[in-house]
Amino acid sequence: MKFQCHVDIYAPIDKVLDLFDNPNNLQYWQQGFISYTSISGKPGTMDSKTRLRYKQGRNDIELIETILVDDLPQERKGLYVHKHMTNTMSNSFQDLGDGTTRYIAEVHYTEISHPIAKFISWIFPGLFKRQVQKWMDNFQKFVEGDLGNS
Repeated sequence: MKFQCHVDIYAPIDKVLDLFDNPNNLQYWQQGFISYTSISGKPGTMDSKTRLRYKQGRNDIELIETILVDDLPQERKGLYVHKHMTNTMSNSFQDLGDGTTRYIAEVHYTEISHPIAKFISWIFPGLFKRQVQKWMDNFQKFVEGDLGNS
């Protein structure tokens, strides 16, 4: 399953990249975010590995992120491995001029092994896309709301 989402952020690309590149900001735009723990390498750089934890309902979810491409603003691509799913996500940013930045995310689920998640991906694939778009919209609000300056 593959899909793409985007959002236009009314802020200069340098500010957008600074806020995006700081893992301490994940709490402001990714609901359920618990922690970001480096496993190896400098977080956000090529081949680095990080443990991401989220609260989803009554469950804690853990993902292992491996950075595959680190070339912002053109692309930062990560591999995300969960016990029931594996996906890649490529994030890129474009300067649209007039202080506006387009944030584009491309997501490719390469494995879904949990039967319920697999069923949902077949019947309601839009649920996966809506979650990514929701986080991107939250990031837009975070950047435009100037929360990153605190």
